[in-house]
Amino acid sequence: MPTRNQAALDFLLTRRSRPAKTLRAPVPDRATLEVLLTAAARTPDHGKLEPWRFIVLEKPALTRLAAMIPARADALDIPEDKLDKAIAQYRDADLAVVVVDSPAASEKVPQIEQTYSSGAVCLSLLNAALAAGWGANWLSGWASHDRTFCKDGLGLADHERVAGLIHLGTETSAPPERPRPDLAQKVTWVSQ
Repeated sequence: MPTRNQAALDFLLTRRSRPAKTLRAPVPDRATLEVLLTAAARTPDHGKLEPWRFIVLEKPALTRLAAMIPARADALDIPEDKLDKAIAQYRDADLAVVVVDSPAASEKVPQIEQTYSSGAVCLSLLNAALAAGWGANWLSGWASHDRTFCKDGLGLADHERVAGLIHLGTETSAPPERPRPDLAQKVTWVSQ
């Protein structure tokens, strides 16, 4: 029988993201964040390509990005309600980590598998932050998919894209539990 890590299993069975709009300072300092990023980097990575990277957005950078959003929304004809939400996501945050999907040239590892690895990094960072006692939420939004915003605001190369923004901070209110998937509707058992 394998050795069971009950504490880790209990955490995974009860983990719950914290809404980004409820996260405030204090946020993890650099030393603490390096531990969380180290945990996130221990993710499945077929071919050991490390097809992702991190951009840590501190408050001044988040404020700068929030100020860029109205012009991009105007250029893309984004409705005002989506504009306000996008601005708030950056303006009201104190710390966020952009996980950048940065696929490497490989004849062996398809790009989609590299993208899956980037998604795994997002979840690993989210779970590491939650396990360390921080509030955390994985978001994206229209701005993070806009090439101009990503290039001019985040410095992404043409082959890169945002896998997710992981917002980190101190939880100000506990979210209610939400319904979870019904495994009877999601699992197919194949015995032969």
